[in-house]
Amino acid sequence: MLKIPELVAPAGSPLKLKMAVFYGADAVYLAGKRFGLRTAAENFTNTELCEACSFAHDNGVRVYVALNGFLHDKDMCDLDEYVRFLEKIKVDAVIVSDIGVLRAVRDNSALNIHLSTQNTCLNMESAKFWKDLGVKRIVLGREVSILEAKRIREMAVVEIEMFVHGSMCMSYSGNCTISNYTFGRDSNRGGCKHSCRFEYDIEWGGKKRRSDFFMSSKDLMAAEYLEDLAKAGIDAVKIEGRMKTPYYLGTVCKTYSELLCEMREHGYLSLEKISSATKELRKISHRDYCTGNLLEKASADSIFNEREMIKSSFEIVAIVFEVKIGEYMLAQVKNGIKKEDELELLLFKGKPKKVFAGDMKNVLDEPLESARPGILVKLPYVHGAGKWNLLRRSVSCLQEING
Repeated sequence: MLKIPELVAPAGSPLKLKMAVFYGADAVYLAGKRFGLRTAAENFTNTELCEACSFAHDNGVRVYVALNGFLHDKDMCDLDEYVRFLEKIKVDAVIVSDIGVLRAVRDNSALNIHLSTQNTCLNMESAKFWKDLGVKRIVLGREVSILEAKRIREMAVVEIEMFVHGSMCMSYSGNCTISNYTFGRDSNRGGCKHSCRFEYDIEWGGKKRRSDFFMSSKDLMAAEYLEDLAKAGIDAVKIEGRMKTPYYLGTVCKTYSELLCEMREHGYLSLEKISSATKELRKISHRDYCTGNLLEKASADSIFNEREMIKSSFEIVAIVFEVKIGEYMLAQVKNGIKKEDELELLLFKGKPKKVFAGDMKNVLDEPLESARPGILVKLPYVHGAGKWNLLRRSVSCLQEING
């Protein structure tokens, strides 16, 4: 019987946590205000972490907390106490890069330990080493292929997690110092400025020859290879994107979750299902997609250029906060809505459903011609709607209205 990998999704804020949970994640990874690698994300206070664990566990979703920064001695202050706090609130695992942090976790708790991709574990002997130190799961470096990952899992006998979607770093597993030199921000301590994404002037012979995005990778998309990952025995597949939007997160989680459910039910993925999934994943903003190193070593065609930046064909316009079955959906507007708009309700499961804004009302049941961001509106009830559903609108449709 085919083993279905766990779907691990990013949760950069309490709202994004809800998107990941309700749109199909089996586990989420997030961080507190310290010790992680995404200091620009909203992240979670200790109180919010407590609430996040309770909420996720109530919905059958596991919580993994990132402690994956590379720390100096001065950064280790309060780490022991923080680890004990994470165990107390029943975090399911912590994600570490630094061996000193790993030791602090082992000395102060019985928490499960996952090795971060930042540690660049690429081979069987390295995997065995970390397993011997108490690591339960290894998030392999993105330089590893599916075949290599299969062998590592079989020979090291340790859980393996691999990235399947999102931005990729041009350096080995994120071990980069470009931001240190361009902005004085340490990539390996949470300050990455994504300097590799910028366009640079290339000069030689004392003359400017051209401008290019020569260090920027295309985005990873492995929807069509989920079956191969499952057959390889991979324990978990991971979505990148704690800094991405709730719409991105809801769309990607839902798409991969439905593919995994399809495999669980039928034992394989049909070409029709894969085609439908890849079309949905192209509706969000992304650099042109590639398969990274999953099949063979990435080559020059994995480098992004400005002509390959795909703008989202949809945008989020509202989030459903309350549903009165048979009557209305109460939603908070995120982007302005006009009564001419034709919207789509992104259900937690199944195909999106049409919603017409012509019957839009305010909370006093007064008809509205338009609604600005931040206000609550009532929209016609759609069967299957639920709290935290996203409402989106075709960007091309918007351009036609504004045109």
